[in-house]
Amino acid sequence: MSFFKTLNVNDNNDKKSESMKPEERVKCLIIGSGPAGYTAAIYAARANLNPVVIQGMEAGGQLTTTTEVENFPGYPNGVTGPAMMEDLKAQAQRFGADIRWGEVTSVDFSERPFKLIVDNNQPYKADAVIIATGASAKYLGLESEENFKGAGVSACATCDGFFYKGKKVAVVGGGDTAAEEASYLAGLAEKVYLIVRKPYMRASKAMIKRVENTPNIEILYEHNTKEITGTNVVTGATLIKRKGQPDEEEVKIEIDGFFVAIGHKPNSDIFADFIERDDTGYIKTIPGTSKTNIAGIFAAGDVQDPVYRQAVTAAGSGCMAALDAERFLAEQE
Repeated sequence: MSFFKTLNVNDNNDKKSESMKPEERVKCLIIGSGPAGYTAAIYAARANLNPVVIQGMEAGGQLTTTTEVENFPGYPNGVTGPAMMEDLKAQAQRFGADIRWGEVTSVDFSERPFKLIVDNNQPYKADAVIIATGASAKYLGLESEENFKGAGVSACATCDGFFYKGKKVAVVGGGDTAAEEASYLAGLAEKVYLIVRKPYMRASKAMIKRVENTPNIEILYEHNTKEITGTNVVTGATLIKRKGQPDEEEVKIEIDGFFVAIGHKPNSDIFADFIERDDTGYIKTIPGTSKTNIAGIFAAGDVQDPVYRQAVTAAGSGCMAALDAERFLAEQE
């Protein structure tokens, strides 16, 4: 089954074929340029696999939207997310990784060598592919939320919670992730507001009990976020409390940080016709490896990790993927 949507035989075929560039054959193609992708590139390059890295729409991954990173080994004084990703990129390039702009727009993993097209016009054939496309945090879609990203708005309490030690924060969400984030932040912050849209939480009973029994967590049921407020950084939020249809009440809270915990979407849709995924789209890998259901296709980082979602775990799985790819290719020779 082919997934070459850009190469369908139709009236536009001649026009598309004219713009198609010459096909490139590579030994190891890495899709994605976050900690997983760049670490895979470092290991693959050192193993003489001559990896080509397709950076994707967000070069450097989610960490490029993070201001300070203090929990990645090797940076005793912390580092900004963009600076760390530039360090990883430079290290990969030092060993010969070929890092390119572009987005994979279609794939065909039905046979080896695997076929991929980048930016609708650059075809590749690859003997091994490492998928490190990450996962995108879901946001509320507020304009004010977008304005304060990296200045008080975060989607990762483990990443950014330390900066709010002794301060007031809010977490929005009603599932296990929101409960876990609120519990984690409660150990650091003076006060945690847990904003829940519905009159109940979707989290497990154990997690609900935990947040309910944590003194500095206040659960605000039937509240929706209207706006995040502040000047250069977050200083508050305006909420809408439902009092019963059609009555509503505007509520203002003073906070220093606003954490969105309504889930992540793994960037795996393009591989759906070939790669096995779970119900939410995370790529399934054989436990203890980076191997997918297709020999020669490997997955690393947040695209296959619904649990930890940390830069250091992504980097570790990138290492695993490169080693698995190296062994796979050696067996094929």
